[in-house]
Amino acid sequence: MTWLITGGAGYIGAHVARTMTEAGERVLVLDDLSAGLPERLPAEVPLVRGSALDGGLLKRVLAEHAVTGVVHLAARKQVAESVAQPTRYYQENVGGLATLLEAVAEAGVERFLFSSSAAVYGNPDVGLITEDTPCAPVNPYGETKLAGEWLVRAAGRAHGISTVCLRYFNVAGAAAPELADTGVFNIVPMVFDRLTRDEAPRIFGDDYPTPDGTCVRDYIHVADLAEAHLAAARRLSEGGRNGDLTVNIGRGEGVSVREMVTVIGEVTGDRRPALVEPRRPGDAPMSVASAARAAQVLGWNARRGVPEMIESAWRGWLAHHN
Repeated sequence: MTWLITGGAGYIGAHVARTMTEAGERVLVLDDLSAGLPERLPAEVPLVRGSALDGGLLKRVLAEHAVTGVVHLAARKQVAESVAQPTRYYQENVGGLATLLEAVAEAGVERFLFSSSAAVYGNPDVGLITEDTPCAPVNPYGETKLAGEWLVRAAGRAHGISTVCLRYFNVAGAAAPELADTGVFNIVPMVFDRLTRDEAPRIFGDDYPTPDGTCVRDYIHVADLAEAHLAAARRLSEGGRNGDLTVNIGRGEGVSVREMVTVIGEVTGDRRPALVEPRRPGDAPMSVASAARAAQVLGWNARRGVPEMIESAWRGWLAHHN
């Protein structure tokens, strides 16, 4: 087996590449390096610089490296940006996926693992979100991920490709400092960035219908997420026609933004109170996963808690920032 990981030099992708490589899988990475860092990758992992929108490059890479499975992570992923630039998100997230699937079908690749998101659910009024919860995304990012799932399943049925769609909940932490998230887009690095600049953390909205008024999310350690990819890839490698599978990847526990800011203060030693600012567009009040299917069909469970996420992320932040 040879796995092509698109976006494999990114924060999540590099964790997946390292975890699969350490488990004995043969891995190849395609990344345009718009957000990825080559130094995150193990020395034995080949890196091809390029985009999933480049059909000719994809066909050459799949043929030259005898790729037998694809893990597709390359995508734009910022909710607020997607609200401001919806056409760009559809072009890159859905258009790039379509181009990749065409190349995969032509090359006869029979295994495809798609990076989806809990954003496909939108704002469901349920305690725990199962894979059968109706999907009603509330922002263009979530729309592109749902459209991507439809496309993956349709291509799988048409071309005999076994597929898995993993719906990530909120990702944090680092398996090693050099693999840490260097972007300032998610709650943990956003708070770190404020504290590093001697500024108070910000909370976007405290009037949501939740216990403390701030958004509630299911946070998962990126190392657990990488292990979920390995489990899904091995399910696809079992042989035979596996059909299509959709799985939530979360811990099944909700943590509010205010609670996360409190834990960050405890880890960093900077406990200054947060500033409350207006809501951001597209944010849902609550999003917590049911992780039962992941345990049942992948044999996977999250093993790391919120303090470990924050502590490992802080070590990574300090390694990359003065």
